[in-house]
Amino acid sequence: MNIKLNRYLAILPVLSLLVACAQLGQMNVSDIEHQRVAQNAKTYDEHNKLADYYDSLAKETASKLMEMQGLLKNYEDHSYYYGRGGQDFQSHTVANIRYYEQATKDAEKHAGFHRQVAAELLNREHAKSAESRDQPNNAQIKAKMSSDSGDLNESLIKAQ
Repeated sequence: MNIKLNRYLAILPVLSLLVACAQLGQMNVSDIEHQRVAQNAKTYDEHNKLADYYDSLAKETASKLMEMQGLLKNYEDHSYYYGRGGQDFQSHTVANIRYYEQATKDAEKHAGFHRQVAAELLNREHAKSAESRDQPNNAQIKAKMSSDSGDLNESLIKAQ
């Protein structure tokens, strides 16, 4: 009896350590990398690449959503194949459907946001290039508001 207790006490900490070290959630290295890039994105190209990534992610989750909906239909149509576990399969599949619907919406929202930011950055780049062509290198535009008349007087003042 004492030997069995010693074995049990030796195995228990090892199993506890294995359970504690087990990976609980799935998080790809690429997901972490894209989150880091999204936080530090500053150029048109970076936002455009992020938008493409989120578009592909939305397509992938939408295909998984269609697969789960097909499984649910199969579980509902042929519930007699699955016995008592069929209801568990159905509820699990419904939960997966909700998850993939939300993931698809989130990915589409992120893609739209990054496309919008990329378009704004592109417009700013075009505005800067047009502005630099129109003005001489040493010219400045100065505008001041007259307090009594309320109109805008613009004058071109050369920088010295």
